[in-house]
Amino acid sequence: MKRILGIFVLLVFVYLTTWVMSDVMTGRKSFLSAFNQENLLRRTALFGIIGIGVAFVIITGGIDLSIGSVVCLVGVGFPWMVVTKGIPLAIALPIVVAVSLIIGLSHGWLITKMRLQPFVVTLCGLLLYRGLTRGLTNDQTAGFGNDFKGLRWLANGEIPITSEFGLPVPLLILALVATMAAILLNKTIYGRYLLALGNNEEAARFSGIDTNRMTTLAYVICSLLAGLGGLLFVLDTNSAQPVDFGNFYELFAIAAAVLGGCNLRGGSGTIIGVIIGTALIQLLRNMITLVDEIPQNIEYAVIGAVILAGALGDEIAKRVIAARRGAA
Repeated sequence: MKRILGIFVLLVFVYLTTWVMSDVMTGRKSFLSAFNQENLLRRTALFGIIGIGVAFVIITGGIDLSIGSVVCLVGVGFPWMVVTKGIPLAIALPIVVAVSLIIGLSHGWLITKMRLQPFVVTLCGLLLYRGLTRGLTNDQTAGFGNDFKGLRWLANGEIPITSEFGLPVPLLILALVATMAAILLNKTIYGRYLLALGNNEEAARFSGIDTNRMTTLAYVICSLLAGLGGLLFVLDTNSAQPVDFGNFYELFAIAAAVLGGCNLRGGSGTIIGVIIGTALIQLLRNMITLVDEIPQNIEYAVIGAVILAGALGDEIAKRVIAARRGAA
């Protein structure tokens, strides 16, 4: 809980700093404009969905590097099916879900049955799914054009709050996904199994937990949410290029989970922490875009430095707490 409070305080600090440097010091109203705030919420929601997915994998002590490529496969493949190939929507959507499900199941099978390392399995997936997407589409951009406006409302629509500001629909989808994920993790026996698996796989197995099934469940959840994210991302942008759509998204998702309190060794993590971590990363990206004093070409360096500082702070805090307990 202290970790979540710490990252929330950092989020507030970065938010206020961005407002001062972008608006107060320049006399503009770019950061606090309704357009920018809505866009910030929308991006946080979209990345938050895939962040929640990878959090389940990290909690079990695993990792998934293929998220960005799954986003690409679904995000490019869906408009390619319904627009380029003319496949009906009622068929294309189940195909997207089935592909995401099969990816998760295959990851789980390779890790639990074939005893391959999650890093190797998902790294191969990162290469395989993007290469498959580029091959299917012949590296051509896929998009909706002026069609499917009703479906695209799920990603770029908003619920009016005031005459100037609206609540992005993806934020409502994130709230639904987060609520379901939190209930699964904190209020069901499967959530306790996942946490136990991350704490000590051998002890969990000896206590009667089907660790193979729980590991597979975590990767299935991750892939399904990556598929949902890919669908929403392409509905938001309206078009996607297979060569770069979803690039680095897995790193943003993993970073958000780690910043939000998920231990890379497994066994701990909260959904609200992941959402706050996602919001912090998207806020930093927004800050780099709006603040003139920060060059945009060092975006990844700034985000990397913040993540490293957060990880170091967490480790130092753990050592201090351990030392105090030892002294007591």
